[in-house]
Amino acid sequence: MTRPLRKLGFLTIGLFDPDRPREGHESTLRLIELGERLGFDSAWLRHRHLQHGISSPVAVLAAASQRTSRIELGTAVTPLGLENPFRLAEDLATVDVLSGGRLNPGVSVGTPIHWEHLRDHLYPGTWEQEDFSKQRVARLLHNLAGGDVSTFSGTEGIETFSTRIQPFSPGLRERVWYGGGSHGSAAWAGEANVNFLTSSVVMAGDIENPDFATVQREQIDLFRSKHADGEAARVSQGLVVIPTDSATPEQVARYEAYAAARLPRTSAPVGPARLMFAPDLVGTSGQVAEALSGHAGFQAVDEVAFALPFTFEEADYVQILTDMAERLGPLLGWSPAS
Repeated sequence: MTRPLRKLGFLTIGLFDPDRPREGHESTLRLIELGERLGFDSAWLRHRHLQHGISSPVAVLAAASQRTSRIELGTAVTPLGLENPFRLAEDLATVDVLSGGRLNPGVSVGTPIHWEHLRDHLYPGTWEQEDFSKQRVARLLHNLAGGDVSTFSGTEGIETFSTRIQPFSPGLRERVWYGGGSHGSAAWAGEANVNFLTSSVVMAGDIENPDFATVQREQIDLFRSKHADGEAARVSQGLVVIPTDSATPEQVARYEAYAAARLPRTSAPVGPARLMFAPDLVGTSGQVAEALSGHAGFQAVDEVAFALPFTFEEADYVQILTDMAERLGPLLGWSPAS
């Protein structure tokens, strides 16, 4: 049985022209402002290192925090292999304070992509010692929870020092999400009592004849079985969803071509990790709602952060977000925030 949708969010990578990067960043900020006006509960930015997409979501969300007042702001996700958990905790806490407690940091771990090409610039002389395990998440959680990061405190001259990250933002640790696509990641996130982000990519592992929705549902159920909050533990799903109700015929044709070009990758697990990709959902809000109602993963969640396609124009995103909020969301049981 499908749960009524309680929180509606969207995710973007914020593409920009490398010769005019400000325009792309401003476009992303305008979309977040639009999301707030439409009643969306959350807006999420995805990291894109060494690409023409947002490389510093935390900085962009700091700007967004001053142009909005209600909508929650998240990262989906920050790859911690390129971050120092000490410094990142300072940045996250600062933005959370500026936003009034609206930040939702989503993180993941693993060896950074193209590691052999950038490691000497990222960690010169120490890259062999770097730990890319989930211990990196544990360090970040410790820092955000106010755990000690120094053995020195007190006043030295005219300066006062703390043993914990400053500023300290109460409640931020409880708003951390782990982005995972495997059963192991789902179990770990539950045991760590963080929230769980599941997307349009999962790992089939050793499952024979896997079905994407069934695998995703298994991971959601496993996460909640390990989490202290049980069935109340927060899970957000991030499929690519493109409602076409108010789209022009030209837009519909481009949307359908985009989804069709990506469809072959969904036919079978890919690579040693047996990655599985969900088909993009394109159609009227009624058609999309019907498809979601039969999706085993969607049936288990009451929060979503629908992913916007990568390469469309701002006008396309405005149409998609407007249809999501005004037509698709209500069909899924959602009511816009006031």
